[in-house]
Amino acid sequence: MSDYPVDRLVLVPDDIDLSRSPLAGQLDAETYVLGAFNPGLTRLPNGNLLMMVRIAEALREPIHGGKVHAIRLDEGRYVLDGWPLELVNTADPRKFMLHGGGWKIMALTSLSWLLPVELSPDGLEIVAIHYGRAIAPAGEWQCYGVEDARISRIDGKWLMTTCSVSPERHSTTLYVSDNGLDWRFDGIVLDHQNKDMLIFEGRIDGQYWAQTRPLGDLYFAYPPGSEWRAGPSINLAVSPDARHWRPFLKPGIRPRADTVATARMGGGTPPIRVDGGWLSLWHGVEPKEIVGIYRTYWSLLDPTDPSRVIRTEASPLLEANPALTRPIEHQMYVRDVVFTTGIAELDDVYVVASGEADLACRITHIPKSRFSPGS
Repeated sequence: MSDYPVDRLVLVPDDIDLSRSPLAGQLDAETYVLGAFNPGLTRLPNGNLLMMVRIAEALREPIHGGKVHAIRLDEGRYVLDGWPLELVNTADPRKFMLHGGGWKIMALTSLSWLLPVELSPDGLEIVAIHYGRAIAPAGEWQCYGVEDARISRIDGKWLMTTCSVSPERHSTTLYVSDNGLDWRFDGIVLDHQNKDMLIFEGRIDGQYWAQTRPLGDLYFAYPPGSEWRAGPSINLAVSPDARHWRPFLKPGIRPRADTVATARMGGGTPPIRVDGGWLSLWHGVEPKEIVGIYRTYWSLLDPTDPSRVIRTEASPLLEANPALTRPIEHQMYVRDVVFTTGIAELDDVYVVASGEADLACRITHIPKSRFSPGS
């Protein structure tokens, strides 16, 4: 059960028409929607909300002929690559790992593109699905897909960060819009593996700020007895133009040593201005089996120095809700995952958008009073 009176799935895989996909007619293989999830969220000039939804389009039968196959953009066309089964590990349904090489090498069982879905002002009804404005891979820097949009509106323009995936780099790419619907590509802004770049929805002393989450396979230990746990954490960066970013010297939000619930963490929603600072919703991952348990947490950051956390809570704000996914149980392939990716204001609540079970889009109305002192 949910703690919030308004909490529902608003978009599920069966709502997507793959005959209008950017991949339609290009592959000699059947595809299906593995997930329609992790939506960026913003309010449009007409008052409606827009979700920029990640559509993970997967091969219906990726394994055949003794090989597992991946979809890749190659010089403007989508093609299939086959890997011999003896060279891979297919334990995770979302990807497969290649053996050898001395380091981790991964390929995906799906290719992701972004679909604009317009919602009513409260986020609870679909107004239009804008297939003609979908964002698909456009070059070799994102030949394996474009994923996980996060949208910020600053000074009348919309800035959207996305993760672009290719063998060359796992980069953060920027798209810009004048109306929240029509987007133009504006380049790579982070050239290292970083799944969660979130631009603050407002500037501080004229500078753009962002939360980042660089990843690696090696982390140095905190000293014995430290309150912090070594591992992925939320860092900060500043920029004069939202294109050229410099890491901030102080760390941001870090995993605590006294709990495994946030042993791994990353950004969720772009930080927004609220009374007393910046409200940041972020995710913590508790180790469990292959994927882990994803929950949403929150912190209030100092208005002029976002590296300083003013308030936070150890208990989660949102958890996976099996009651919501029961009607689509037959399509589920991971569990215990809620991944919050968008936030907008509506009177006395925040409309919060999440990916549920890497499968569907969830909208939750969270009272603003939930973040008040003593709540």
